[in-house]
Amino acid sequence: MPWREASIMSQRLEFVTLAMAEGANMGRLCRRFAISRKTGYKWLHRFEEGGIQALQDCSRRPHSSPKRTPHSIERAILAMRDRHSAWGARKIRARLQTHGMNDLPSVSTITAILRRNGKVDPEESDKHKPWHRFEAEDPNCLWQMDFKGHFRVSQVRCHPLTVLDDHSRYLLGVYACANERWKTVQGHLATVFRRYGLPERMLVDNGSPWGSDEIYQHTPLTVWLMHLGIEVLHSRPYHPQTLGKCERLHRTLKAEAIGKRAFRSLEHCQEHFDLWRYVYNFQRPHEALGMAVPASRYRESSREFPETLPPIEYAPGDELRKVQIDGRVYFRGRGFSVGKAFRGRHLALRPTATDGVFNVFFCHYTVAQVDLNDHNADA
Repeated sequence: MPWREASIMSQRLEFVTLAMAEGANMGRLCRRFAISRKTGYKWLHRFEEGGIQALQDCSRRPHSSPKRTPHSIERAILAMRDRHSAWGARKIRARLQTHGMNDLPSVSTITAILRRNGKVDPEESDKHKPWHRFEAEDPNCLWQMDFKGHFRVSQVRCHPLTVLDDHSRYLLGVYACANERWKTVQGHLATVFRRYGLPERMLVDNGSPWGSDEIYQHTPLTVWLMHLGIEVLHSRPYHPQTLGKCERLHRTLKAEAIGKRAFRSLEHCQEHFDLWRYVYNFQRPHEALGMAVPASRYRESSREFPETLPPIEYAPGDELRKVQIDGRVYFRGRGFSVGKAFRGRHLALRPTATDGVFNVFFCHYTVAQVDLNDHNADA
């Protein structure tokens, strides 16, 4: 049994005093103090050579640490953390490897270095939980688009708009918007489309400016997207996980690009967003990509953005109707509401297998259904 911690120095002093007494029995004395004979003789010899001070514990720190991370590498780790304060050990290690540093310590060791130097919030380690991910099969198969929560910039509010490729996590655009109107979004999307081409589908939520309600999900913005040949998908109501990649991106945007910075104007904010977008796409390792950067997995779309919307061609047997200013089409002597987003546009009505029921098409997308058998539907 070892020395009792509460009175270790007093016990050692008492032991050596008794052990040095004339006629002392070393074996019995060690047994009574619950230590081995080897330990008893060690403390006796130390006391004889150095007095009371020699009874204190010596440091167990080795004279040299051949496996300790070199100071140059530790400085590089801390410098990378200072430049990217929201990056963890995995991203730091992957980024330093791209700089040619191959003899790097493990992720756990880098975490220990960050923690030892006060670079890690003690609560951070409990925040992240495994997440089941889905992703589109190729770049431009699906883009996600959403507004991050607004924040004050000088005398106005900034509404960050993000457009993200689902497959590669490539950030196609991040814009400091003054509002969330559909014309504002359309202008920025046109810029993105000119640079990268058109996606096949876009995933958005159910709020303004890309959704209105459960009955009429279409807005002027989504109608414009459909006219471009882009299928619009809406997330499940009150289920932000559907836009999970955007949600995760927004947390990163807040931590790395917004933080507690004081922006002078929306233009100043946009300049900072543009610099950060380059880091996000070309420098920041992404864990969901095996620590690769999004730019390594993205390629531009082959679908060109038309500056003038192409004419819509419907099948010869379709019955065409123009949507009136009140958002209704008139068919077989009755009016049916299809949504004001289609005002002034021609829609096609096509019969289904059920007698009296017609699907309503805009381009090749089904946007509504009219039932001539339902006399309560006339509104």
